Amino acid sequence: MQKIDIFNHILPKPYFDKITSMSEGGAYMMKRVSAIPMLYDVDARFEKIDQFGEDYKQVFSLNLPPIEVVAGPEDSPELAQIANDGMAEVANKYPDRFPGYVAALPMNNVQASLDEIDRAVGKMGARGIQIFTNVNGRALDDPELMPIFEKMAAYDLPIWLHPTRSAQFADYVDEDRSWYDMWWAFGWPYETSVAMGRIVMSGLFDKHPDIKIITHHLGGMVPFFEGRVGPGLDQLGRRSDDPHEAGTLARLEKRPYDYFRMFYADTATFGSIPATECGLAFFGADHVLFASDAPFDPEKGSG
Repeated sequence: MQKIDIFNHILPKPYFDKITSMSEGGAYMMKRVSAIPMLYDVDARFEKIDQFGEDYKQVFSLNLPPIEVVAGPEDSPELAQIANDGMAEVANKYPDRFPGYVAALPMNNVQASLDEIDRAVGKMGARGIQIFTNVNGRALDDPELMPIFEKMAAYDLPIWLHPTRSAQFADYVDEDRSWYDMWWAFGWPYETSVAMGRIVMSGLFDKHPDIKIITHHLGGMVPFFEGRVGPGLDQLGRRSDDPHEAGTLARLEKRPYDYFRMFYADTATFGSIPATECGLAFFGADHVLFASDAPFDPEKGSG
């Protein structure tokens, strides 16, 4: 039986070489990932994945940092093209092992992102797009970003949603950074959950009920906090003095809980059985996809 891993990461060599020579905004993340050859060395990737047999295949997406963190809106479109060309080259060269890739976008340039969707998805055959939980601090329900969601709804292909938050995002106001990897261990599930919540409250699912959004790490905190996204958010606006927030539920066609269950989620939980069971119970088996998060899974890639 084939095992298709739908959320794992790669840095195509031409793209890796390019951003290591210019990456200032993502320097901290690049320092972390440079020690993992599986990201940018295809031979190192095969050395690891061959252990799992010919039935194991990967649909890969671009690794952090987000392109919009690495470059401004003038330069990010070129980086997205380099990344997508590199991923397409690997997938096309080894189609039996890599049945597809997920296109990267320059999200700080919306028009360029729309153009890149048409190029990478429409012409080059990417399986969907990857976006991050915020765009340099901007929420995903920003009206300027809506055309990206609308275009993917028209293509009827998935959006992969990956959390982004770095160590520079302090946990406390009197500190200048996040310590002890709290920024990803707890920060990323929070990022994912809030991004999902903002998408829900935006009414996107009412406008595009068939849109497919795959959340990384089994939907972050959402399955565990089912009571909060259900009966909890049913109370939204009752204690708010903001008229927009107070009127949110009236503008939606369903309960927030029902929209949260419309997301898809992957099994990248560092192998946690309780987390996987919780996610399956919340989303349902038809909305959960297998993913390893390689090379950041417990197998540790080849780093």
